[in-house]
Amino acid sequence: MIRQYRRQWMGCLLLLITALTVTSAPFQTLSSVPRELRLFEGSLQQLQVSMPVMGTLVNSNPEIVSVNGNKAREVSVDLSKPLSVEPKRAGEAKLQLKWHHIPLKAMKVNVLPDLRVVPGGQSIGVKMQTAGVLVVGHHLVDSGTEKYSPGERSGIHVGDMIIRMNDMYINDMNDVKKMVNEAGQKNEPMQLLVVRGKEKLSLTLMPAKDKKDQEYRMGLYIRDSAAGVGTLTFYEPKTGTYGALGHVISDMDTGQAIVVGDGQIVQASVTSIEKGESGNPGEKLARFYNESEVLGNITKNTPFGIFGRMKTKPKRSVYQDAIPVALAEQVKEGPAKILTVVDGQKVEEFDIQIVNVVKQHFPATKGMIIKITDKRLLERTGGIVQGMSGSPIIQNGKLVGAVTHVFVNDPTSGYGCFIEWMLQDAGIPVRQSPSTQKANEEAA
Repeated sequence: MIRQYRRQWMGCLLLLITALTVTSAPFQTLSSVPRELRLFEGSLQQLQVSMPVMGTLVNSNPEIVSVNGNKAREVSVDLSKPLSVEPKRAGEAKLQLKWHHIPLKAMKVNVLPDLRVVPGGQSIGVKMQTAGVLVVGHHLVDSGTEKYSPGERSGIHVGDMIIRMNDMYINDMNDVKKMVNEAGQKNEPMQLLVVRGKEKLSLTLMPAKDKKDQEYRMGLYIRDSAAGVGTLTFYEPKTGTYGALGHVISDMDTGQAIVVGDGQIVQASVTSIEKGESGNPGEKLARFYNESEVLGNITKNTPFGIFGRMKTKPKRSVYQDAIPVALAEQVKEGPAKILTVVDGQKVEEFDIQIVNVVKQHFPATKGMIIKITDKRLLERTGGIVQGMSGSPIIQNGKLVGAVTHVFVNDPTSGYGCFIEWMLQDAGIPVRQSPSTQKANEEAA
């Protein structure tokens, strides 16, 4: 009986000691040390363990990373002081902390190749040609006997992309008009290849002759191009790759992302600002400038913006040299700056606050909430306005993201995306460890 009571008492004591240990400040700090760390070559990371003891650090690959400047495989470390992790070259290493041969923490360090880009901020004009023609509506054709839409009758929906007509790929409305008239005059139906979401459909359409103007019609409103103004986010000098906007370009009628067939970016100049206020987002009013001088092409339109190659390094940059970029997990709440244009073509730097950072292990557009704090910008624009999308966000000398959206009811605040996801869509690899890649694949 006494032995059983003693065992129960010892069990309770062990539970109490465990509970006190787990809730102690050193244990909590140790738990906050990440299991996996991604760093760029040439950077430096300090880890706070905050345990008042001496320990041993085992480094699987000192050629990849050194700790406290030591290149040995086993290093004696004072765990009460920060540990300096310094990447040497791209690769992977494993670090393990021990105390009297008892494992405390294991961590994988993935060192990425050094990556630097030139921040933008310049206003750009965007001209895009669709990969096909986009159906944005139906209209009735008066044939004299009835009024109907041949396209709607054939099963064509708003938002469909017609990419081929009678075995000929198209992306110009003039080509469409010519082919419709030829088919109508021959009294022959047209064979259309239509993209709807991820599907490809083969549909048959018989044009109808409009009684009034004696032209053959499909009964469809179509669009083959889009144009607008945005902001350049970055330029990668080694490849000439650029990224801009920070969000997808969608058709204004259908809301669908525009599939790029061809596109160009040109210079733009801000002529005036329509100031934003609650319930009414403002806008940069700009015009294309020197359209004959094409800055670059557009090859992709994704949820994170437009991407392509620039012919030369962009002019009027605040930063003349490339600067480091930050990984998603390195972005912190606190002061930062944005680069944008509010007058003419002059890129200026303005103060903001990153008020919230969302932990993202796979691409998502709303990575951070930002607030404009710069009095000059607030006085001029009221906050974030349309046309400011893509303005680079810089924190602690690193490019961390881009402005993407404004809050309609509070133009001083809005969303930003992480630069890592823009670089990924641009085709500039930010390599990840196999475990992170697997997590991304599962999440997708």
